[in-house]
Amino acid sequence: MKTLVIAEKPDMGRNIASVIEPKAQNKRNYLEGERYIITWAIGHLIGLAEPDRYDEKYKKWNFGDLPIIPEEFKLLPNPKTKDQLAIIKELAQRCDSLVNACDAGREGQHIFSLIRRHLKLRHPARRLWISDLTAETIRRGFEELKDETEYANLTEAARARSEADWLVGMNGSRAFTTKHNELLSVGRVQTPVLALIYDRQKLIEAFDSQKFYEVRGVFEQGTTIYRGLWQGDRITEPKKAEEIAAKVKNKPGVVENYEVKDTKEYPFRLYDLTLLQREANGKYGFSAKKTLDTAQALYEKHKVISYPRTNSNYVNDQNIPEMHRILDSLRSTQEYASICEKAEKRFVHKNNKAVCNPAKVEDHHAILPTMKRAGALSPDERKIYDLIVRRFLSHFYPAAEYKVHTVLTLVEEERFKTTIKQLLSLGWKVIYEGGADEGGGSAQRKGSRKKADAEEKEDEEEETDGVFELDASQPVHCADAEVKEKETQPPKAYTEGTLLKAMESAGKQIEDEELRDAMKDSGLGTPATRAATIERLKNVGYIDMQGKKIVITAKGRTAVELIRGAGVELLTSPEMTGQWERRLNEIARGQASAEQFMNQVKRFTVQIVDKVRVQQPAVKTAFARPAAEAAGGSRRRGARGAA
Repeated sequence: MKTLVIAEKPDMGRNIASVIEPKAQNKRNYLEGERYIITWAIGHLIGLAEPDRYDEKYKKWNFGDLPIIPEEFKLLPNPKTKDQLAIIKELAQRCDSLVNACDAGREGQHIFSLIRRHLKLRHPARRLWISDLTAETIRRGFEELKDETEYANLTEAARARSEADWLVGMNGSRAFTTKHNELLSVGRVQTPVLALIYDRQKLIEAFDSQKFYEVRGVFEQGTTIYRGLWQGDRITEPKKAEEIAAKVKNKPGVVENYEVKDTKEYPFRLYDLTLLQREANGKYGFSAKKTLDTAQALYEKHKVISYPRTNSNYVNDQNIPEMHRILDSLRSTQEYASICEKAEKRFVHKNNKAVCNPAKVEDHHAILPTMKRAGALSPDERKIYDLIVRRFLSHFYPAAEYKVHTVLTLVEEERFKTTIKQLLSLGWKVIYEGGADEGGGSAQRKGSRKKADAEEKEDEEEETDGVFELDASQPVHCADAEVKEKETQPPKAYTEGTLLKAMESAGKQIEDEELRDAMKDSGLGTPATRAATIERLKNVGYIDMQGKKIVITAKGRTAVELIRGAGVELLTSPEMTGQWERRLNEIARGQASAEQFMNQVKRFTVQIVDKVRVQQPAVKTAFARPAAEAAGGSRRRGARGAA
C-alpha cells in the first residue's frame, strides 16, 4: 500500500510531489505516484464546535447558561472545505501510513492532529520537518522523517492553546455581551493587546507638555568648528537661557576634557518574523498581516526564503555551509552581484554567536534567502525579499568602525558637551548606502544606541565622515550661542510595528536585546498569530488606523474599562497572559503539564463569569457607535472570542 502525505496547502503539496513523485498523476485534489499520494488540508479543515453543538439551548445567548465548560471538546468540519476532508478520508483508506507535511510549527501540528482525531486515523505516522521548500531540503526531509510520537508534546501544546482560547473567548464574549447588551469580543490574547493600546492612549491624553530651553554653543579652534549643548538642570525660563547665551558668546574657552574611543557596530540580527514585520511596517507601512502573507508567498509559492513563521534570529551549525552556498548563488544575480563583491565567508562561521547560536534555535532558524533564484516577484514581494537578502548579506561584512569624540568645553564657567561620531569604515553598512532598509541606510548609520526623542536627550551625537581634530591643550573660541525653545513630547501612539515589539515582550519596555530574547517565550501570542490578533481588533471595531497610527475606538475603550471594572484585570494583563504563552511553550518541550494548564484556564473562566454576573450593565451611550455602524451590525456577528 501507499503512504498518504498531508501538506497544509495545495502549493506546498505540489512542491513536495514534484520532488518525491515527479511523475505523479494530477487528480486535482491530490497527486498520486507509485509510492506516495500527496494531498493537502487547505488550512484548518476542522475546528472546535460552537456551544450549540453541545446543547440546543446555547443557540440563544443567556447569561444564566454560563460558564460553558465541555468535558470533552467536540470537533466540527469547516463546511466550506468538507469536500477536501472527505477526500483525505477516502485516500487514507487506500494507504497504510501517513506523513504529516503541514507547516513545521505548533499550528501545523494542530491541523494534522485534528484531521487524525476527527477521521479516527490509526495509521502509523511520520513527521516532515523542514524550513524551506527547495527540492534539496524536501528530499533531505523525507530521508530524515521522524516518528510522529516525537512531536506528542507539541501536539498537546497546540490542543491546549486551542481549547484555552475557546474557553476564555466563548465565555468571556458571551458574558460581557449579554450583560452589557453590546457585542464585546473577548480573547486570551486579543484583550491584553487591546489593553496595551488603551493604556498608551491614556498616557498620551494625560500628558502635560512643558516648554524648556536649550543653549547651544558654536566653538572654533583653527579650522575645526564644532557645536556643544549646555550642561545643567533643564531650563524652563527663557530669560535664564538668553542670559547664558549672552554670557558665553564671543568669549574664549578651554577644553576641560577630551576623550576619544574606538567603537565598532556589528550587523543587526537576522530576521525572525516579528522583526521583519516591524521593519516592513516602519519602512513601507505594511500591516503585520500583509508582511506575513507576502513572506508566506515568498516561502511557499516562490521558494526563495526559508520558513517565515519563526521566532529565532539565529542559525544552527549545519546552516553555515548552506549560508556560504547561498552567498555564492547571490553573487551571480544581477540585483546583488555588486554588493556581494566584498562579502567574505570568513565572517560567517559557527563560532560567531551573533549568527550561529543553536541554544536560541528551537523549531526554526532565522529567515534566510534560499538557493533558488528570485524570478517574477510582485513589487511588495520584491521589497520583503530585498530586506531579507540585505540583512543576510550584511553578516558577510566586517563591523562598521568609528572614533567617538567626547568633548567638554568650558566658557565663562558654563559647560558644554559635544559628542562626535567619526566614521572610519562603513563595513557592512555599505550594503545600505542609498537607503534600502528601515534598519539600514541613513537610519542604520546612526548606530544601535537607544532611541529617544531629540527633545529629551541630554546631548546629541553628531556624525561625520570627515576628520575631526582638536588639541585639548589649546584654547577655543565661542563664536556663537543660540537658544532653542523645545517642548516635552508625549509617548507615541502605537503603530503595528511598535505594537508587535510590545507583544513580543508582553508589554515590557525592554531595550536590552539579550533580555528581549529571554522574554520571547512569554510574549503575547506567537509570531504566526500576532498579525491575526491585530486584524481581529480592527474587525470587531476596537481599533482604527490613522495612517500608521493605531487609535482605540470608543467601543475599545469601554471594553477595557468594563473588563477591568468587573474585577478580572488578569484578562487585560499582558504579563500574565505572556506567562500562559510561556507555559504552552513548556508543554511543547515536555516541561509542563497540559492538564494543569487547562485546569488553571477553567478556574479563570469561572472567575470571569462570576465577576461579570454582579457587574452593573453599561449605558448604551458608552459605546458611542455611529448610527450607520449600529444599523449595519449584528449583535451576534463575530462575537466569538479569539486569541
